[in-house]
Amino acid sequence: LHVRSRRQRQMCIRDSYADRRVGLLSGGEQQRLRVGQALADEPTLLLCDEPLSNLDLANQVAITDIIDRQRRDRRAAVLFVTHDINPILGRVDRILYIAGGRFVLGTPEEVLQTRVLTELYGTPVFVLRAGDRLVVVGVPDAEPHHEHAHDHDHGGAA
Repeated sequence: LHVRSRRQRQMCIRDSYADRRVGLLSGGEQQRLRVGQALADEPTLLLCDEPLSNLDLANQVAITDIIDRQRRDRRAAVLFVTHDINPILGRVDRILYIAGGRFVLGTPEEVLQTRVLTELYGTPVFVLRAGDRLVVVGVPDAEPHHEHAHDHDHGGAA
């Protein structure tokens, strides 16, 4: 397969690899190609399932810029599934955080708080600020702090 869409080239495909076979592109280049293909028809709704996974920081920024440009230029709605909020944090207005069958929905300021995520996960989670980025840190060996119905069962079972 070759990259053929002029729009794809304009949006996210570097001329240096636009005419190469897909199998010869790096992972980041292939991801940019997939995003370009998804945007070629100029959709008004983008469903992005982990578009940044396994990408280096430079390609994360490039993909995020491409998707954000489509959002702004075409007034597209974006549903962005990710395990790392940091690359897109400055571009989101609402977050749906899901864990263990429970969820929290709100603005980044409402959701990305130590108290909120600790309650959601049922284990200590810390939201730290490092410069202009937030870092969410879980404590893997911590005991869950929320109570279950069986926690109150002190009856003797043999």
